[in-house]
Amino acid sequence: MATQLSAHSRNLDCSEEEWQARLELAACYRVFDHLGWSESIYNHISVKVPGEEGAFLINPFGLLYSEICASNLVKIDIDGNTLDGSPYPVNKAGFVQHGYFHRHVPWAHAIVHTHTTATMAVCSLEGGLRPVNFYACNFAGRLAYHDFEGITVRAEEGERLLANLGDKRVLMLKNHGPVILGRSLPEVFITHWSLQRACEVQMATLQMGTPIVVPDEVVAVHQRDLHEGGVPGTQPGQADFDAWVRRIDAIDRSWRD
Repeated sequence: MATQLSAHSRNLDCSEEEWQARLELAACYRVFDHLGWSESIYNHISVKVPGEEGAFLINPFGLLYSEICASNLVKIDIDGNTLDGSPYPVNKAGFVQHGYFHRHVPWAHAIVHTHTTATMAVCSLEGGLRPVNFYACNFAGRLAYHDFEGITVRAEEGERLLANLGDKRVLMLKNHGPVILGRSLPEVFITHWSLQRACEVQMATLQMGTPIVVPDEVVAVHQRDLHEGGVPGTQPGQADFDAWVRRIDAIDRSWRD
């Protein structure tokens, strides 16, 4: 008989910094679920554990995003070894891909990989994301692409993933879905939100007819002025993330367990 997984919380002995990271990551999973970005028990959002070299937190394989809370997140190292005594397994595709990026990209505190319909569709489209709407212009010249090689469970693919990422922060896995790297969870959240909107609008536009492509010089002005659209005095994505955490808090506070 298969082991039955439970979403109930467990007692943890961890630092205050790790607990805060757990709270933020659990909230992020619940926000993604609320926005319809979850994919059954699959896909991953991971964050580095503050003060612990080579350790990061990731979702327990077998639980829905709506079941994830701070205490049932799994702490693993970049080789996939469990560090916190968690009874939960971890999806191999999660630690192979995320572990490689966490190992080799020092600034990547947070990493997200999803399979939303809109982003997967654009990843499967010849030419990928095009500058044909407001949000897509955010990403013009700022996306990297990687050819589909099957499910990402082979360590040797990591070198090609890293090479194709280059100096970008978003890697569009062709025929698959995006990988977004960022300096914080709020940053990867707002990047994913904007990318999702860009892909949704592109899909809708292509269904109606020939899209209007924004000229390069206008894209340059748009990207130059983007920072002026943020909430003053906040880090990228922080105000957006905080707003959505308030939304899920009003629905269900069990992610804090």
